[in-house]
Amino acid sequence: MFSPEAYALAEGLVSKAYINQGSQATARRSKLVTSLLSERRLPKDGWDDHSIESFLSEAAMMDSNNFLDNVGVGEREARVYSPLVARRHWNLAHGIGRSGDVAAEQPKAAGSSLLNKLTNLLVADAMRIAGLEDMGPALVLPLATGMTLTLVLLAVKSKRPKTATKVVWCRLDQKTCVKAVLSAGLELVVVSPKLVGDQLCTDLDAVRAAVEAAGPANVCCVVTSTSCFAPRAGDACSDVAKMCAELDVGHVVNNAYGVQATALCKEVTKAWRRGRVDAVVQSTDKNFMVPVGGAVVCSGKGNTEIVDAVRKSYPGRASISPVLDLLITLLSMGSHGWQRCLEDRGDVYGYMRTKLGECVGEFGERLLDTPGNPISIGVSLETHAKLSEDGKDVSFFGSMLFSRCVSGTRVVAPGKRQDVGGVVFDGFGASHDAYPVPYFTAAAALGTTREDVDRFCAQLRKCFKDFRKKAAKRGRAGDGDALDAAADRLAGVNLGGS
Repeated sequence: MFSPEAYALAEGLVSKAYINQGSQATARRSKLVTSLLSERRLPKDGWDDHSIESFLSEAAMMDSNNFLDNVGVGEREARVYSPLVARRHWNLAHGIGRSGDVAAEQPKAAGSSLLNKLTNLLVADAMRIAGLEDMGPALVLPLATGMTLTLVLLAVKSKRPKTATKVVWCRLDQKTCVKAVLSAGLELVVVSPKLVGDQLCTDLDAVRAAVEAAGPANVCCVVTSTSCFAPRAGDACSDVAKMCAELDVGHVVNNAYGVQATALCKEVTKAWRRGRVDAVVQSTDKNFMVPVGGAVVCSGKGNTEIVDAVRKSYPGRASISPVLDLLITLLSMGSHGWQRCLEDRGDVYGYMRTKLGECVGEFGERLLDTPGNPISIGVSLETHAKLSEDGKDVSFFGSMLFSRCVSGTRVVAPGKRQDVGGVVFDGFGASHDAYPVPYFTAAAALGTTREDVDRFCAQLRKCFKDFRKKAAKRGRAGDGDALDAAADRLAGVNLGGS
């Protein structure tokens, strides 16, 4: 807020030397903003909090509700009753976009519009750094992944023949995508993955057969996924993309938390370079460590029609909150900080595989062999299932971990049937009707540390020991000495294999 004239006048109150020193400091922060607006990419070094706060405060003063002489007489004037809420949102209360385009300029909110456009540019830069090359414009939406998928499917549907009402979905046992398809008024055609060793892989022949059986003109799109729970591997998106180009059907990629893994980004890049990819959806919270509530839609630079359609079909204005969270985080990281986060995650994944393999091998279990999944790790519970009646009580193992403050693990036992919106799945949770062994998963996701892994393994050892004790007390453990001997034999084999 200090103009050159204000600095000159200040010299009459404070020594000129001190005023010059102070003005140089503020000019240094101003250069950060000038550089950001000029380069329109992540700053190399992350900004300090005060610089970010100053930038947001200046931008907020460009919105009409913060004008000193504003007289608002409309039905939507960004009035906020609570000062606490106003401060939480930096007085940026007008939202972003207009009824015809969520990325359009908002006449009453020049500052908010500027921040929104910058966020789309910065997140696109971050995704390119992560490995998504030849990418078109990125669109940040204030919706989590599921609702964003629904909007994308509706956009694809609008570009397809009226008969195209089916979505061929490579099965991934998580309810969100199923609900997204059904919410878009489309019919789900489930294609199960094929089991190769421990790993569940894309069944390309089955995908093609499903499209041809329905008739390409009756298929809205094929939906593949990159990031997923082990033992499922990321889909062969590039092979599916070639197929979709050949058969002339749409292709949507659910890249929910795949931005953080270079291998998955390369597969998506390969897909839109060599075949058809209409849109790719990724979560902001999983990939950039912000609160839940945002997603990014993108595509290859050669096919941006669906991303444009999503932008124009969003009804009304949108909340700036998820956009603001992402902008603040990206400015705080800078490109160097973002690269460190990606590198650290890759390091922790390797560390987790090593430490987890050592830990579970002590108790006769093993890591599942899933080279196509660079984030999630599966661990067998076969030995411990034998301690419980018919193997059904092994799901209790997840509760034991949760009660010890271990969150995020998933225990999957065979035989579960689940109805999701009228679609019935056998073996739900495993992405397979009859996965051969019970297991649990853990993920080396962005932000996980080596210390987290060490603490997890310590709690895991306690759970294994307690589970065996509880089984023995229930009288279902059989001969404890014989069981220990069997576990020791399994441990020797499994440690060698992992």
